[in-house]
Amino acid sequence: MEMIIFIGIPASGKSSLYKDIFFNTHIRISMDLLNTRNKEGKLLRYCFETQSKMVIDNTNITKEDRKKYIKLAKQNKYKVVGYYFESNISDALERNKYRKDTINEAGIKSKYKELEKPLYEEGFDHIHTVKIIDNKFIISPYEI
Repeated sequence: MEMIIFIGIPASGKSSLYKDIFFNTHIRISMDLLNTRNKEGKLLRYCFETQSKMVIDNTNITKEDRKKYIKLAKQNKYKVVGYYFESNISDALERNKYRKDTINEAGIKSKYKELEKPLYEEGFDHIHTVKIIDNKFIISPYEI
């Protein structure tokens, strides 16, 4: 089974990529939808119990944010795949204008400052880089 962890600042394209690629194959676990860690925990447990593929569609910008998901995945014998959304602040702010629920500019800038790029040592089996070029997702192997 597979757990995909999205890593990126707000408005970097995470939910859009989920809809484009993983909607029909993976359950989406997102604090934007669930609102509480309790509900998130219940959905995670359900996914593990049913051996469902899942995407963690949160910012997951720090190693500490990712640690709990990776630990759970490994305990349940899941492969862990990271998708690192490479984005700059100006592009994110521009995309934010077109979101249904916009995010405050200070929030995007704050997350950008906190962003820690993923490392294989965290427990990832694979990591991909995602860029948006000409409104298309370009996915490539991750290079540190």
